[in-house]
Amino acid sequence: MTEAVEATDAKLLALAADHVRRFGLARTTVVGIAQEANMSHANVYRYFATKSALIDAVIGHWLKPLEMALRDVADGPDPAYDKLERICGVIFRTYRQKLETDPEWFAIFASATDKGRGFAKKHRARIRDEIQRIVEEGVAGGLFTAGSRRQLVAFVFDALHRFIHPVCIRLDAEIPSHELNVRFDRVAAATVRAMGARIAK
Repeated sequence: MTEAVEATDAKLLALAADHVRRFGLARTTVVGIAQEANMSHANVYRYFATKSALIDAVIGHWLKPLEMALRDVADGPDPAYDKLERICGVIFRTYRQKLETDPEWFAIFASATDKGRGFAKKHRARIRDEIQRIVEEGVAGGLFTAGSRRQLVAFVFDALHRFIHPVCIRLDAEIPSHELNVRFDRVAAATVRAMGARIAK
């Protein structure tokens, strides 16, 4: 991809994000975005085949740094029990911050997750992959002892569902962040203990 193409791509993503915030998703159009970008709507379709593809790309652009941060946590040198709490905390706090600062877009993201849209399913799969890596590391190292790798991965998602699923994050919008942070810390610590974590002193 050339620099010119990357610049145009980034410009269209920024304009799409702004239009949704200003007008809402239903009233955002490719024609309107094209006009503000000083190009024809046919030219926009050279970059994004549909309005849905453009919207998905905006959300994907936001999710990419989060996914990179999760990979960094999983690759880190810390014990698996520390990494597990940290990675779930990164998901929870990133989602919550987006909900608070950009509610229109977070609502679109939550809806896409609820409906099983392709990009949302891929994002959830990436989250699962990184959590699974940490659990496997903990099992292999004798740190998680309360079940098999498969059982423990399922337990993490069951126990922390409220804090790592976008729809649940949105449902908790009226609960103050500081209260949810306390709840998350307690549940995450209890989850690690329930996994039979052998914690180094």
